[in-house]
Amino acid sequence: MDQKQKNLVSLAVIAVLVIGSWALFWPPKSRITQGLDIQGGVSVILTAKETSQTAVTNDVMDRAVLIVEQRVNKLGASETSIQRQGNDSMLVQLPGVKNAEEALKVLGSTGQLEFVDVESINDSATVAAITNGEQKVQLKEGTYTPLMTGEVITNATVGTEETGKIVVNVTMNSKGRQTWADYTTKSVGKQVAIVLDGTVQSAPVVQEAITDGRTRISGNFTATEAKNLKTVLDTGALPVSLAFSDSRVVGPTLGQASLAQGLLAGLVGLLIVMLYMGIFYRGLGVISWGQLICFASIFLGVLAGLSYFGWFALSLPGIAGIVLTIGIAADSSILMIERFKEEVRMGKTLRSAAKSGTMHAFFTSMDADLVTFVTALTLFLVAIGPVKGFALTLMIGIICDLTVAFLFTRPMIMFFAESRLTKIPWLFGLKGGAVNG
Repeated sequence: MDQKQKNLVSLAVIAVLVIGSWALFWPPKSRITQGLDIQGGVSVILTAKETSQTAVTNDVMDRAVLIVEQRVNKLGASETSIQRQGNDSMLVQLPGVKNAEEALKVLGSTGQLEFVDVESINDSATVAAITNGEQKVQLKEGTYTPLMTGEVITNATVGTEETGKIVVNVTMNSKGRQTWADYTTKSVGKQVAIVLDGTVQSAPVVQEAITDGRTRISGNFTATEAKNLKTVLDTGALPVSLAFSDSRVVGPTLGQASLAQGLLAGLVGLLIVMLYMGIFYRGLGVISWGQLICFASIFLGVLAGLSYFGWFALSLPGIAGIVLTIGIAADSSILMIERFKEEVRMGKTLRSAAKSGTMHAFFTSMDADLVTFVTALTLFLVAIGPVKGFALTLMIGIICDLTVAFLFTRPMIMFFAESRLTKIPWLFGLKGGAVNG
């Protein structure tokens, strides 16, 4: 296969990539996932707190991430993101969540459910408060021993009593059913406290033996509180206590306005670069236009593909990365054009200058882009939060830039060098007596 055939194959590949990319990302608004800072929602960093009973290990954090992920899914938020941050933290992003306070309450709840015999509590003031029907009584650590924990619960549902009171019905496994049957059989008339994360939710009096492993939790819940409690019970207790290191709520109006400004900045930047290339490089600038159009198309196609698999959500820092890569793509075309012109000025024929000059320029671009890529990769690996979006789009942009430079810009300059347009040197900023050969 001669060089001309290789160039035709390269252009055919880039054409397929561009057409495929358009099919992937059009229309962009529905194909590329919008991140939290654009469509609004909740972002929180949860940090594990080590105690004398629980050490923060990789296994503990993996289990905590899994439970938080299950809770997030039950909240009904779409396009959520949960990522480990360092050894003891996780970043949770909930785009589109309306009730931030309730969402944070569910995420931060340890979810440790306990059944406690009120008479066994070693604190008379606490016992008196529970007996008098006070709400949300706090149990002090070390003053009680639970009969059993929420580990015995296999299912939880939200229901309503005949009085209209909202309750959470729970079903226990065989171990819990036997323990509950033994306790209720010999404790008729006694109070049993149902405790969640150290707070008494309700303290009903045992009316009769319960042998079917079913009971209910009633605590003057609202419908939302009952649903959240169900979510916590369904997903189980967290293996470690999580504290809010950082949390923020983003409104959708602000996010959409920022998106519009970011896209406008990107479009204006692209047009200015194309205008500059057209004025300064004339005919060769048209090749750079093609490079930028191919670059933008493939870039958006990659982002749409990653969004489809749930691996990418466009954020404002991500848009900044996209805008920056427009300059990187322009640099690549400038480098190829200038190296080509330089070799022509050195006395080489157009064909020879195009072949050697573009290849030398490509490797120079690759060396420069590799430095930027390593920096972006390092930032992606160590950064926390939206900064990762900037690093990711920067890395994707560099890969797209090198791909387009090799498959489009290089063969297009070589085709130009063999065309009749070279008979008009001033049209391409070429001076001197260079001829085809």
